[in-house]
Amino acid sequence: MAMKSSRRTEVQVGDASRLFDGRRLTLARQLIGLRKNALAVKIDKSPTAVAAYESNTKRPAPATVAQLCLTLGVEPGFFLPGPHQTTSSDAVPHFRSLRSTTQLARDQAFAYGVISGDVGAALERHVEFPEPNLPRLSVDVEDESSTLPEEAARLLRKHWGIGSGPVGHLVRLAENHGVVVVFSPTQTAAVDAYSFDDGYRPTVVLNPAKEDYYRQRFDVAHELGHLVMHVDAEPGSKVVENQAHRFAAELLLPEDELHDLLPSKADWRSLAKLKETYGVSLQALLYRSRSLGVMGDVTYRNAVAYLSAKGWRRREPGEMPAVEQPSLYPKAVEILSSVGMDELSLAKESRVTPGIFRTVTARAPVREELFLEPQALESADGVIPLFRSRSDEPGA
Repeated sequence: MAMKSSRRTEVQVGDASRLFDGRRLTLARQLIGLRKNALAVKIDKSPTAVAAYESNTKRPAPATVAQLCLTLGVEPGFFLPGPHQTTSSDAVPHFRSLRSTTQLARDQAFAYGVISGDVGAALERHVEFPEPNLPRLSVDVEDESSTLPEEAARLLRKHWGIGSGPVGHLVRLAENHGVVVVFSPTQTAAVDAYSFDDGYRPTVVLNPAKEDYYRQRFDVAHELGHLVMHVDAEPGSKVVENQAHRFAAELLLPEDELHDLLPSKADWRSLAKLKETYGVSLQALLYRSRSLGVMGDVTYRNAVAYLSAKGWRRREPGEMPAVEQPSLYPKAVEILSSVGMDELSLAKESRVTPGIFRTVTARAPVREELFLEPQALESADGVIPLFRSRSDEPGA
């Protein structure tokens, strides 16, 4: 039996060597939080060789593939072409602040997003998802004065048939129009919500540590703004982020409805009612009131100072609803499970580890540490691997 198992492993490694897709190596390396030179050291190859593997100009030998599997914590099948093909140049992920997030952390986060697309593409072989249905209204990244962000939000409301009044379950609404929404792993919680469109589907990745219903909704609206307005825009500038904030404010708090409802003073009872009705935070309502000219600057600053003094900037008063949960992937997994397709087989078809598969397809953030003790392998850049390297396992 042991010999058969060994031969089967050798065949798998050989197949992976012959069909090796260098882009998959890039993803695995980024997911574990390694630079090319660091990976080269671990597998006793030159950085030039690793670069050649990733660019598909050189194919690794079966022994090298085996070493890559051991180092990166993946099965040989991971290196075969994934269910959907993309390159990092196809998409520009929108991160909130480029200065506060290292390139290594951003690469890891984006790699996870790409992997989530592989999961979706594999699931779509068996179930039917709604077609992507996002309007586009490109906004100049230098534009600080026009009303295009607000026009883009109104366009989306019209395109999706959102009538007057509050927007309902925003995550479900996005999913119903073909937008993928997933939680990132707890290991990447330092990276806030982000979005991209890599040619599979427009995707929003939510921060698993943000347990605030109101702020999460604003995050989703903000990322939808990027997907509508900034498909080809360079991410991270203050102007681009402000445009997405303005989009989110208009989407959730339309000016023609809220202008006459917002108080000009810090009427907390009135603001609390609007908060519950529209599903936004007190801070967002105060900011909206000032931006629409209903509340003056002095009144706004005093209200914010009061929020801070009360500790409401961290946790606003009142019951906190549970955060909105994705259902597109989780429901697909439930349906397929009911007809005999288990998670393990679906993970293999997706070319991902079972832990990553469970995280991508979860309705709620996965709290357990999926692959390792995070302190064990955290790099100097604050990047925690998403795969456990087998060479780090006890007894390896």
